[in-house]
Amino acid sequence: MTGTLIVGILAAVIALVLMRFAAKQPWVISILSAVVVLVAINIDWIKPALEGVGTALGTNTVLGIAAVMMLVLLFMKVPVFVAVLGGSLIYFLFNPGINQIIFGQRAVVGTESSSLLAIPFFVCAGVFMNYSGVTSRIMDFCSAITGRMPGGLAQVNVLLSTLMGGLSGSNLADAAMEAKMLVPEMEKQGFSKEFSSVVTAASAMITPLIPPGIAMILYGCIADVSIGKLFTSGITVGGTLCIAMMILVHFISKKRGYVPIRKEKLTAKQFWGHLRPALLPLCLPIIIIGGIRLGVFTATEAGAVAILYAVLLGVLYKELNFKLVLQACKETVTTTAGIMLIVSAASVFSWVLTKEKIPQQLTEFIVRICPNKYAFLIAVNIFVLIVGMFIEGNATMIVLVPLLAPIAAQYGINEIQFAMIYIFNNAIGALSPPMGTLMFVTCSVTGCKTKPFIKEAVPFYILLLVVLLLFTFCPPVTTGIVQLIYGSV
Repeated sequence: MTGTLIVGILAAVIALVLMRFAAKQPWVISILSAVVVLVAINIDWIKPALEGVGTALGTNTVLGIAAVMMLVLLFMKVPVFVAVLGGSLIYFLFNPGINQIIFGQRAVVGTESSSLLAIPFFVCAGVFMNYSGVTSRIMDFCSAITGRMPGGLAQVNVLLSTLMGGLSGSNLADAAMEAKMLVPEMEKQGFSKEFSSVVTAASAMITPLIPPGIAMILYGCIADVSIGKLFTSGITVGGTLCIAMMILVHFISKKRGYVPIRKEKLTAKQFWGHLRPALLPLCLPIIIIGGIRLGVFTATEAGAVAILYAVLLGVLYKELNFKLVLQACKETVTTTAGIMLIVSAASVFSWVLTKEKIPQQLTEFIVRICPNKYAFLIAVNIFVLIVGMFIEGNATMIVLVPLLAPIAAQYGINEIQFAMIYIFNNAIGALSPPMGTLMFVTCSVTGCKTKPFIKEAVPFYILLLVVLLLFTFCPPVTTGIVQLIYGSV
């Protein structure tokens, strides 16, 4: 009875959100619908009737219906966690012999890993950094470095995303912040709205690839890969993408006549004047990676250290007050809750896949059709890119990584290389139509239309595919620095 009640409550929540967001019904009707579902699920004869239908259809058909239901809900722009839970619920309701309490258990157990504590810690550290006056100091330093390059502010945009990625870890927060701060200034200096928006969104892709990217923490927890090694690999991966984007911006700016911020060369004294205020924030990634490597703290504890460091900077710069602390805590809770709801829901769906032995079947199928690891990596790139265009990256990671990572290991692909390739594919998906979150967040802030945005982004898409092929066929780019620092990969 307890298990039925848990399933009923979760089903009611799903119905509530579905009615509100998908059917656009008033909250009163939504709540009544949820109550009806809760009551119906707990009527004694409903469950046997559903199980009878499931028996007649067969397990494979029920699983297929569950997967289709999840995809349909995702396309309807229902919140990701509701779509995944909805698909999983179909499987549990129509499958005889499965204890319903497992549905609730997996939803809770999926979020209980201590390693996942690193997510709220680093999210909180990033939010505090934004409220501590760090962004303006780093932007000033970026201007000093790139000021004489063609496309001055566009170059600042790319470099700022790279350096702020080492502080915030959130690409959407980075895109929103830079869209507000830099795009208006870029337009004043003659940059088109479309180009400014594309540079902002594309450079925000670097954020999850730079330590302490949330995507790396999540991948490390799911695939049991060293988060410290992923952070270390992110230095070269993010740095490579940053340099590639700056080169592309250079050529586009020269062609269109986008002028530098200044023409004169900085003296050593002037350069130090720009570097000194940004020096302490820039030390944070070094502290995190160095502390993890030397065994001073774990990746999770590094998140707590990052929060303390961010607060100290806010106090030192005299820009952090009690009101901002409360606002930062509120942002941390809402951001973390969004991520953890997806983790919880995807954990249920992953249990379903594991029970039905989908990973083993997929492994056998792929090994038969892919003769070597490079064919497998190309297939993964295509598949994850397509999935990433339609489904949020964290959700796909929790479902697909347990399926694909063991196959990659069977092909002898280094776990760090495969992790960075997967995360990079997800990042490209966030920029790509029709569902690219980075594209929509940036366009909503800047007022740029989607169609001209996509047209302007074509050179960046080509560049991203070239860099992806580099990561795929040149393992030392992703593993070389890990080998250097850790002595092994």
